Amino acid sequence: MSSSGWILAVCLVVLEGGRHAAWAEEGSGSERNCSAIPPYLPPTAVNTTLRLRDLRASMISLNISAYIIPATDAHLSEYIAPRDARLAWMSGFTGSAGTAVITQNKAVLWTDSRYWIQAERQIDCNWELQRDASTRSITNWLILEIPEGDAVGFDPFLFSVATFDVYNTNLAPAGRILKSIPDNLVDKIWTDRPPLPPDNPTRLPDSVIERTWPMKVEQIRAQISDNPYKPTAVLLSALDETAWLFNLRGNDIPFNPFFYSYTLLSMDEIWLFVHIERITEELKVYLNSSCYHSYCVQLLDYSSVRSYLQSYIQKLNVRVWVGTEYTNQALYELITPEDKLLTSTYSPVLTTKAVKDTTEQRILKEAHVRDAVAVMQLLLWLEKNVPEGKETELTAAHFVDQCRSKQKNSRGPSFETISASGPNAALAHYSPANETARKLSVNEMYLVDSGGQYLDGTTDITRTVHWGSPTDFQKEAYTRVLMGNIEISRTIFPSGTKGVNMEMLGRRALWEVGLNYGHGTGHGVGNYFGVHEWPVGFQSNNIPFQEGMFTSVEPGYYKENDFGIRIEDIVVTVPATTKYGNNYLTFETVSLVPYDRKLINTSLLSPEQLHWLNKYYETIQSVVGPELEKQGLTEEYDWMMKHTAPFLRAGASAVISSVTLLVTVLPSVFLHNLL
Repeated sequence: MSSSGWILAVCLVVLEGGRHAAWAEEGSGSERNCSAIPPYLPPTAVNTTLRLRDLRASMISLNISAYIIPATDAHLSEYIAPRDARLAWMSGFTGSAGTAVITQNKAVLWTDSRYWIQAERQIDCNWELQRDASTRSITNWLILEIPEGDAVGFDPFLFSVATFDVYNTNLAPAGRILKSIPDNLVDKIWTDRPPLPPDNPTRLPDSVIERTWPMKVEQIRAQISDNPYKPTAVLLSALDETAWLFNLRGNDIPFNPFFYSYTLLSMDEIWLFVHIERITEELKVYLNSSCYHSYCVQLLDYSSVRSYLQSYIQKLNVRVWVGTEYTNQALYELITPEDKLLTSTYSPVLTTKAVKDTTEQRILKEAHVRDAVAVMQLLLWLEKNVPEGKETELTAAHFVDQCRSKQKNSRGPSFETISASGPNAALAHYSPANETARKLSVNEMYLVDSGGQYLDGTTDITRTVHWGSPTDFQKEAYTRVLMGNIEISRTIFPSGTKGVNMEMLGRRALWEVGLNYGHGTGHGVGNYFGVHEWPVGFQSNNIPFQEGMFTSVEPGYYKENDFGIRIEDIVVTVPATTKYGNNYLTFETVSLVPYDRKLINTSLLSPEQLHWLNKYYETIQSVVGPELEKQGLTEEYDWMMKHTAPFLRAGASAVISSVTLLVTVLPSVFLHNLL
């Protein structure tokens, strides 16, 4: 190869140990190789030498031997603002789950299997990767690495109550001391840390609100009053708690319409901790912030939450109710003595918010209809253009974003699109970048997991397709994933059943042939909120299902270095009619996009599953069809009708009758002329 075929991206000298690292030359590979001489680094890796040097200097001045950096913010959010991405800035690793520990001579990253390959592409040779996400693994490492009696520093704003307890329980008996340092050390050396976003919070329009914020305050106060342990106030720390309570939205967090805030709500006062300079006069009037009655919101500076909570705790006969899942250690440790604290896993706001009212249910369904139009536009566009060999994972991701942006009430994507072809799709949470994006091919499977934020709802949907000739194994794996999706979606269960008790329905068809997947089976979704909305879902710490809850159903299968399959729909819990019993529920699927019929082997489906599938396709035709016609999308309408034709049982593949096929593939204009 000529010298022009190689592009030297960066050359770096790793100061520690005198080692030299050669940065990636185009075509040299996508993962680091620190055992090579010189070590090989791909272009996606970040040089962290100077950052580690500066952090270690600050550690010496505080007399700590190790410093812990989690991948979260002060509200324990899943998605965080760029200014809170301390782990990413320090290490180069941008995955949503991970923990770094830095000592004077080592820097180590812990993350789970979803991100191992991503980490190897992003961290440089200053870092070790531990392929274990457990806190036990981190504390065992700390006990081995630092002497007894030494201190381990951490930012208490970035530790949940449970996280602190696990660290402390493991380290304290071994004589290693956890040292709380509220002033974050990374912030002190991060000279170009992104500023606070300039956007002000805004109120939701009345057209999408059934419960006004005073009505919601009344609901929560009723739960405070009814609680037998007699709390006097509830502390709200999760960003979606305050946003929900006041029917406000913001733009501080990527993909999530939240703003930095805390709320302390008592029976006769409301304190809202925000960046006051961003609250407009209109919002002050909306919140009645100029008065001091029980339905007037007192605005206090965001940074004063610790000092104000401490002063409230010092009053006589007060008890603060906190949801431990989203309360950070920095606030929790202030609530002493113990008789002034009341805990539950989730705050009353989160459990109340989980059940959508009739307006929220209606508008969230409406948002999914428009979202289905955008996804169908993507799938049709891919079907037409991929055979030409010009499209990539990135262009596909950009196209679906453009399609959503044209829909009514669009407010952007709800997360970074997972657009993955071939072996990239085997990474469950891969998102394309310029350095990693593959060209789409008719010879590979393609997985697209995407979602939109709309003024009336949040969406999240995954479809996996193949434009060529899938193998028998790919079709079987896909069909078994689909069977899991259908089995959960069609199940009938008593109201109050926990999702974890039915989660195996999503895996059973895979387990029968020795296949499985390593991620959760579903999560809650909000109304113009977070795409992963707790506490609804199928995990052990999710609350029981009630009517009006929305959750995803998303089984999958991933064959390393080959392909990935995931089928994800949003469903809502609705009453089920049974022969004998009452108070039973089932799921209604509100994601309305057909599955890839080329990948479905109907011989594996039970009659009940096949019936469910055909009924689902009838729903798509009757609900999305009119919206496609309303928007004048004739070609997309024809595509939808073709791909939602009824299935007949066949020996090895999903087929349709010749008459149905003729009708569905003929252009609608031609059919109209015939009629």
